[in-house]
Amino acid sequence: MTSGTRTPRTIPDQPGLFSMSEQIVSPAGKRVVLLIAILAGFITPFDGSAVNIALPVIGAEFHMDAIALSWVSTAYLLASAIFLVPFGKIADIYGRKKIFLIGIVIFAAASFVMTLVASSGMLILVRVLQGIGSSMIFGTAVAILTSVFPPGERGKVLGIYITAVYIGLSTGPLLGGLLTEHFGWRSIFYINVPIGILAIILVLWKLKGEWADSRGEPLDIGGSVMYAVSIVAVMLGFTTLPDLTGVILIVTGVVCAVLFLSYEHRREFPVLETKLFTRSRLFAYSNLAALINYSATYAVSFLLSLYLQYSRGFSPVYAGFVLVAAPLMQAVISPFSGKLSDRIDPGVIASVGMGLSAVGLFFLIFISDATPLWYILGALVLIGAGFGFFTSPNTNAIMSAVEKKYYGVASGIVGTMRLLGQMLSMGIATMIFAIVIGHVEITYEYYPAVTLSVRYAFVLFTVLCLIGIIASLQRAN
Repeated sequence: MTSGTRTPRTIPDQPGLFSMSEQIVSPAGKRVVLLIAILAGFITPFDGSAVNIALPVIGAEFHMDAIALSWVSTAYLLASAIFLVPFGKIADIYGRKKIFLIGIVIFAAASFVMTLVASSGMLILVRVLQGIGSSMIFGTAVAILTSVFPPGERGKVLGIYITAVYIGLSTGPLLGGLLTEHFGWRSIFYINVPIGILAIILVLWKLKGEWADSRGEPLDIGGSVMYAVSIVAVMLGFTTLPDLTGVILIVTGVVCAVLFLSYEHRREFPVLETKLFTRSRLFAYSNLAALINYSATYAVSFLLSLYLQYSRGFSPVYAGFVLVAAPLMQAVISPFSGKLSDRIDPGVIASVGMGLSAVGLFFLIFISDATPLWYILGALVLIGAGFGFFTSPNTNAIMSAVEKKYYGVASGIVGTMRLLGQMLSMGIATMIFAIVIGHVEITYEYYPAVTLSVRYAFVLFTVLCLIGIIASLQRAN
């Protein structure tokens, strides 16, 4: 195989529900694809939101400080972000179904191993393995859906898929709290195993054929390594601030990121198709808006989980009932907003959604140990509604702005913006904990510092969301 030679990208038809050479899928085949995507879309966010509610219990068992606790979530996100772009490209070359299947197997297996960990180091290591599996799932799921469903149906099915994601998010805190309180935090990870097995069976049984629109292209190893180094350096820098080492690491990561973008722009077969950003203003600003939106909203559940259980003394179950408000609103609104984006400019809908999230984040700046519960719930409802109006239309705008052969890459970029944003959100939270609290186990005397850290974080997130509104509105100019 040479870098300048491409082999034909059509794949012979195979018996089953699909005619792959023409990418024609029967109605029954479409339903199977959607069901598999729904299962995969549920388990990964469920895992993340359920783990957040269990963090205080995990921290007590392993005597972890606030920064180490943040790495239980951050390690998963970091691994996902590092591998998402490369696996998106690998899926385009070798087959999206193949990478999707391997990802589910890794994620389900790592979830089972999580029930056996005996130390904080092992726990974080297995979270990395879960993140690698997740990167394979999210790097291909949207691409497969976009390949199967035509533009007129795409917004609707993306809305359904994202609804599954939000159902995972919404059931995570509640079910995670119940499981943690009655069966221990390890029981959370048992949920992923049967769902993962069901998805694997459906893929092997019903999904015949393959999607590989970039078959024959080489993988950009150098670009993949540069991309990984830049992300790791920035995240390690966040956790070591305010020390000089942290500043050096962040600067190193930013420099590597700039070099990576320059390198990728000159490559014939880049791992990240940077030319997509220069060719389409819609694609560029929609991705920027997604990055900022996730950066401003993801750590909300992490921060409020600590605030509710430490500063307010709530049980995991009670905290889970509170935190379910935002993802529940997302799950209710996403199908409606996705379908609406097939008829109305997705950028307008997404901008309105980000505005609602900004208002909710602003309200959370003023929480204290005496804040009424209805106030917190109201802010979470606004944030959840905003996210519901933002995500489906924004994803529809991104995927509709690229050619068919770039669906896998664009899907990887969509997931990368999400994961980078989530990672930066956790990085900001970790940075604030490092500055305000430091590397100490959270005990009673540090509870006021937890509340103060949470308030500082919401100040930064509100500002980020306002910047995101500006970026979102620019896509139509």
